[in-house]
Amino acid sequence: MTDPGAHIPLDEMKPWNDRLQLLEVIGIADEAPEVKTFTFRADARTWFRYQPGQFITLELPRTEGVLMRTYTLASSPSRPFAIAVTVKAQPTSVGTRWMFDHLKLGDRIKAFGPAGRFTHCAHPASKYLFLSGGSGVTPMMSMLRWFQDCAPATDVAFVHCAHRPEDIIFRKELELLDGRMPRLALSFMVHERSKRDCWSGHVGRIDAARLKLFAPDLHEREVFCCGPEPFMAVVRELLGAAGFDMRHYQQESFGAPVLEDVPAPQSATSEEAGGSPAEGATPVLFALSAVEAECPPGQTILQTARACGVRIASACESGLCGTCKVRKLSGDVTMNDNGGILDEEIDEGFILACCSHPRGKVEIEA
Repeated sequence: MTDPGAHIPLDEMKPWNDRLQLLEVIGIADEAPEVKTFTFRADARTWFRYQPGQFITLELPRTEGVLMRTYTLASSPSRPFAIAVTVKAQPTSVGTRWMFDHLKLGDRIKAFGPAGRFTHCAHPASKYLFLSGGSGVTPMMSMLRWFQDCAPATDVAFVHCAHRPEDIIFRKELELLDGRMPRLALSFMVHERSKRDCWSGHVGRIDAARLKLFAPDLHEREVFCCGPEPFMAVVRELLGAAGFDMRHYQQESFGAPVLEDVPAPQSATSEEAGGSPAEGATPVLFALSAVEAECPPGQTILQTARACGVRIASACESGLCGTCKVRKLSGDVTMNDNGGILDEEIDEGFILACCSHPRGKVEIEA
């Protein structure tokens, strides 16, 4: 626990290291029906280094087995001593429901990250259009909180869509920011009215006429979109019909892991017993586990590790979240990532195991 009476200047602290330090739950708050914010801190003398809009992957220690879940940070790096995720429990949720039912103040869990390129830092512009649906508001909230603290005159048109008025996450804070940020144009839109709220705003679903109303200078803006896939598909269609240059369109999505049967690789032990390597297979040494395996053509480092019992934490398995980042000690790989790793991390020898294929014998720190 951090000494509440201790004051340590930021420049005397070190950034949080996801490989060495756990996160401690220091806050749980209700935001809307079935929506909660979980706030975390790390050890004393630690702060969080990330960009607004990035995400982390939480390792949820269920009794049925560890579950990895990736969540966008709703907090802002301009307030660096804690991070927060705001999550919605859907009827089919497993990980988020576990957090609702089991995670409590003082609990400590492992996490990976932050990572991701869904951030205005990676796509700087003079004007922005944020379009979010449901819990897709969280990365927008992170960026907007950062703008409020560090660049309050930024031009942002922000359209958030929800099912009912009471489902609008961060409504009061967004309305407060709308009054404080002179160039923030905030619009809410709900699918249906509610008896619990006297709603006089937009009702229905976003369409071409409303998009033009919310952002008449659409073509001058960098567009960020996050929400359910059907919502983002509608937005992409509207932008395409309007002739928008999609090079200035960014969206946040996490692909579900692809479940597939992975053939067990040939191990050194099986060769000694008389087995032979698969044709075209590549040797992979997992140094920390002292396991040697053969990676068949087309298989990834992660699949090879999993097939021979070497644990590498993973989540999206599509090169997005960065959870499976491991250090490559020797050899070369072909890596087709989707932004889950930084150039400087690649320079330091890290790879994403889920999308890396060996190009000869490789040694992995796992």
